[in-house]
Amino acid sequence: MLALTAAEEALGNWRLTGCTLFVTKEPCPMCAGAMVHCRLDRVVFGAPDPKGGAAGGAMNLLQHDGLNHYCTITAGVGQEQCATVLREFFAEQRAKKAAEKN
Repeated sequence: MLALTAAEEALGNWRLTGCTLFVTKEPCPMCAGAMVHCRLDRVVFGAPDPKGGAAGGAMNLLQHDGLNHYCTITAGVGQEQCATVLREFFAEQRAKKAAEKN
């Protein structure tokens, strides 16, 4: 959401046609909805999210027939690296939370 907002501000337009967004993890439904709304052309992600992803994981909002815009999806780019980054990030977060309790 922050990247979409920053792109909209930089371009001076809420329509992001011609733009590609690169993300570590498959977008959630809320983020996918924002991507469709701003007319983003393409989404590239590394780590899939089979339980909560909205770009082919649990559902595919980016290419849903009932919506007025479709995003091209490129999945699995650097999948192992992205999964490692996510695992390390959340391990750090859990360690910080545990340290705060002690």
